[in-house]
Amino acid sequence: MLERRFGALPDGTEVGLFTLTNDGGIEVSIATYGGIVTSLKVPDRDGRLADVVLGFESLDRYLEGHPYFGAIVGRYANRIGGASFDLDGRVYHLAANNGSHHLHGGMVGFDKALWSAQPRSTPDGPQLELQRVSEDGEEGYPGRLEVSVTYTLNRADELRIDFRATTDQPTHVNLTNHSYFNLAGAASGEILDHLVYLDADRFLPIDAGLIPTGELRHVGATPMDFRTPVAIGARIERADEQLRLASGYDHTWVLNREESRLSLAARVLEPTTGRVLEVLTTEPGVQFYTANFLDGSITGKEGAVYDRRCAFCLETQHFPDSPNRPEFPSTILRPGEVYETTTVYRFPVEP
Repeated sequence: MLERRFGALPDGTEVGLFTLTNDGGIEVSIATYGGIVTSLKVPDRDGRLADVVLGFESLDRYLEGHPYFGAIVGRYANRIGGASFDLDGRVYHLAANNGSHHLHGGMVGFDKALWSAQPRSTPDGPQLELQRVSEDGEEGYPGRLEVSVTYTLNRADELRIDFRATTDQPTHVNLTNHSYFNLAGAASGEILDHLVYLDADRFLPIDAGLIPTGELRHVGATPMDFRTPVAIGARIERADEQLRLASGYDHTWVLNREESRLSLAARVLEPTTGRVLEVLTTEPGVQFYTANFLDGSITGKEGAVYDRRCAFCLETQHFPDSPNRPEFPSTILRPGEVYETTTVYRFPVEP
């Protein structure tokens, strides 16, 4: 494992960058600022490596602001309607950073935190554990939350991410990684030809604020049906109310399983290179987002202009607005309990 200085925060605190490499040649770089996956290089069908995640080459560019490229997102990934929730009879008010709603942990979420790092060599491959404490009241959340996120790059060409948290007061927790993928290479433009499979019969419709309505709608006869592989661009411009509200795909799919077992949630193929991304998770949902709000104003690695639909995200998580939807799977963590969830990015290749 290679460690180097990535830069410094405005107060002079240094930020490290750790690069993990496995026997298959896959390479991932992770910063201690935000736990950000800054680079992820995987081979195509001819063995050629390409970086398949959006991001920047310097810490300063991340500090200028960005749409969560590669970051750990928390304390609550996705949106909480009205930036508030009632927990055990007490109302908590959160930072409203998405109109009147709370998004991805607030103004200074986990994506902007400096994490402590513990690199390790394991029989499975190189491993990096990141840790931080989210103090009681941070961004409005109750409880002192102790969090660890462990990245392992194993011999099966998988990047495994294990999330763990404990609390001293009841609180809500919903963590994810927010990498933006383009399997043709991060500087390759639109991802509309990528073929997507989602193991989900239902999705969560949203309102104009992108907050779930509470309905679990069947995907049949809708543009949301990815139960057989479909190109992202095949139906994204269809005259559909849900696509109009989100300017494309930006919804949670309800995964087809009853237990919290690690299982396949999504599979994406980029046909020209043969690169495949398989996403496995213990979470009940996955947010499929097609970078609808990128607008060409950001220039990233290799001088690439990050324009609309130049990447996709598969954010494994509990459902948006669960704190206000008791009918959704609970995101409450109480003292004495342990929040544990796992997501795996697997990178096979099709000939």
